[in-house]
Amino acid sequence: MSGIEARPDAAGAAAGGLVERLLAGLPAEAVLTDPDVTASYANDMASFCPSGTPAVVVLPRTVEQVQHIMRTATELRVPVVPQGARTGLSGGANASDGCIVLSLTRMDRVLEVSPVDRVAVVEPGVVNAALSRAVGAHGLYYPPDPSSWEMCTIGGNIGTASGGLCCVKYGVTAEYVLGLDVVLADGRLMSTGRRTAKGVAGYDLTRLFVGSEGSLGIVVRAVLGLRPKPPPHLVLAAEFASASAACDAVCRIMAGGHVPSLLELMDRTTVKAVNDMARMGLPETTEALLLAAFDTPDPAADLAAVGALCEAAGATAVVPADDAAESELLLQARRLSLTALEAVTGTTMIDDVCVPRSRLGDLIDGVERIAAGYDLTIGVVAHAGDGNTHPTVCFDARDPDESRRARESFDAIMALGLELGGTITGEHGVGVLKKEWLAREIGPVGLEMQRAVKQAFDPLGILNPGKLF
Repeated sequence: MSGIEARPDAAGAAAGGLVERLLAGLPAEAVLTDPDVTASYANDMASFCPSGTPAVVVLPRTVEQVQHIMRTATELRVPVVPQGARTGLSGGANASDGCIVLSLTRMDRVLEVSPVDRVAVVEPGVVNAALSRAVGAHGLYYPPDPSSWEMCTIGGNIGTASGGLCCVKYGVTAEYVLGLDVVLADGRLMSTGRRTAKGVAGYDLTRLFVGSEGSLGIVVRAVLGLRPKPPPHLVLAAEFASASAACDAVCRIMAGGHVPSLLELMDRTTVKAVNDMARMGLPETTEALLLAAFDTPDPAADLAAVGALCEAAGATAVVPADDAAESELLLQARRLSLTALEAVTGTTMIDDVCVPRSRLGDLIDGVERIAAGYDLTIGVVAHAGDGNTHPTVCFDARDPDESRRARESFDAIMALGLELGGTITGEHGVGVLKKEWLAREIGPVGLEMQRAVKQAFDPLGILNPGKLF
């Protein structure tokens, strides 16, 4: 076995006095060993992703405590699985047998907000929405806003390079991470990046850690870039008689040079699910609902121009919101989409395929064919302005045949995405769920180079083993 593949077992960890060694540098309340408690940390929110039994869960509050944990893990050759809020959808935070689960949720301080430098310095356990509120008090804005923003942590966002609803204008997490403090596998502390507006010294190790899913080091502090707080969104809703017509509207909007702060799509299945759950009164007669938003000084004029493009693409109705409150209601409907689809049959598999915008209609049409071929309900929500779709397979996990068809349809959607020139994940990460597909996407040479990077940072293979590849 290579070092990356090697796994110590729980018995070996116990024989080495793992818990006692951890307690030498951690308070007793930070070390959890009750099997009923540690079992609750075994997995994130992904379906079809195996998880193991942790030997112990640790909840440090300081950088020094994280260093002690990693030194102990290295000395005893025990795997470490870093975790945030476990809202991930790829199994990237799932425990392995005999591991230390390193939960960073108690490192939750906003250490600094600088309006002059337009940066925030935060610990990894800060919840995304809490950061947004903290910087908003200074007239600033942290744009990345995953749908789980009220729960997910900045450390988790960095680990998976999260996106969100506003990426079409403002970009993804990677574009806002300026610098990191990282505890390496052997317990050493390394700083990367900067807090200056510009800086190109050496290899960009900061970007290397963003999206690495805890496989290269433990992020314990982040310097995040901020923007001035924009005006409130105004949102437009456009109904279409087909998803392809809605995707045509997306292409017209982007080709026309417009820069919406949000451009989201919900298909008929998703609209119905949201209505069934929240009674929001969305138009169930539509085949696709497109939401466009602007936070410009004159959003009404921008919405009017986009509304005209939607009508030219065949929209059956175009309804601009009158005010911020009505706009927020429409955005709330979009944020509820995945929860509502889960309620359809009780279990979902949420895909995360991203394609060039010009192929968005082809992907959605293909997903419809896949749903029919496997006799399944698959709702599609999308960050349409990015070409990032979330086809959501609804199935009954108690039915073995339906579960099999769900997994096969999920793979068929990823294959379709690659055929259309896309990628298997736009923002959820690889984790356990998409390991085989990562190898297909990047090819054997790419895989070899990625493994070489992993070996350089983690020669014993103890950091989040079994993830990515």
